[in-house]
Amino acid sequence: MKYALLVFLGGCSYGILSTIVKIAYAAGLTPAEVCGGQVFFGMLLLWMAALRHRGFPLNGRRALTLICCGMPIGLTTMFYYTALQTVTASFAIILLFQFVWVSTAIDCVFSRRLPDRQKVAAIAILLPGSVLAAGLVGSSDNISLTSGVLWGLASAVSYSFVLLVSGTVGCEVPPVLKSALMSVGAATVIFAFMRPTFLLSLGSLAAVAPYGIPLGIFGIALPPLLFSIGIPHTGPSLGSILTSSELPMAILMAFFVLGEHIALVQWLGVALIFLGVIVGNLRTKG
Repeated sequence: MKYALLVFLGGCSYGILSTIVKIAYAAGLTPAEVCGGQVFFGMLLLWMAALRHRGFPLNGRRALTLICCGMPIGLTTMFYYTALQTVTASFAIILLFQFVWVSTAIDCVFSRRLPDRQKVAAIAILLPGSVLAAGLVGSSDNISLTSGVLWGLASAVSYSFVLLVSGTVGCEVPPVLKSALMSVGAATVIFAFMRPTFLLSLGSLAAVAPYGIPLGIFGIALPPLLFSIGIPHTGPSLGSILTSSELPMAILMAFFVLGEHIALVQWLGVALIFLGVIVGNLRTKG
């Protein structure tokens, strides 16, 4: 159960990000500064922690593999934040949340076996719960099939690969060192598409730091570390169910920090998501 809890907390960490991003945008930061600050400070923190493992035998090929495995983290960040520019936040969360069934499908392909009944039951509870929690039921907002929909779905696919590689690649490498190497891959992708010009000015770096540091902790440092420890024991499919804690955490943060109104139907959705997590995790007992 402790490994399931770690994966659950990793999902909660991702749920904190949307609130920090909204505050950062309100302060005048650009998407490039938000994404770049997140990966820069997260990578810095991870490498500071990974120094204690500098004597671990790691050849160039294995290091390069882990760096490549971190690229989906950078892709997820860019895809999701790009989607937020053209679709509503509630709808973007729904699109990202599709990782629950996408990751299960990918796990079935790689493992060559169908999910058990409890995983299917958990997903059947989680998906309608996500619709309710996002506030789409009874909403008067018009949802159009814009490019933001494609970006949101792309973030779900890339996030599914984050969960897959976290539980299957480099399990023999210390989790902190593994996460540090993966952060390099995330930074490579983000900096390749979003120039980190804020690093060239101390004033810009100081402006980004109050948001980049918490984003780096909860978006780059903690989740890959917790996933690297927990998912090898839970498996990617169950891991995707546990990380669905991201959505209710986003709702709770919006309510308590941003003061957003949360309708009763959304609280019902949050309850369904937690129920889905419990149903999916019952398989580990006994």
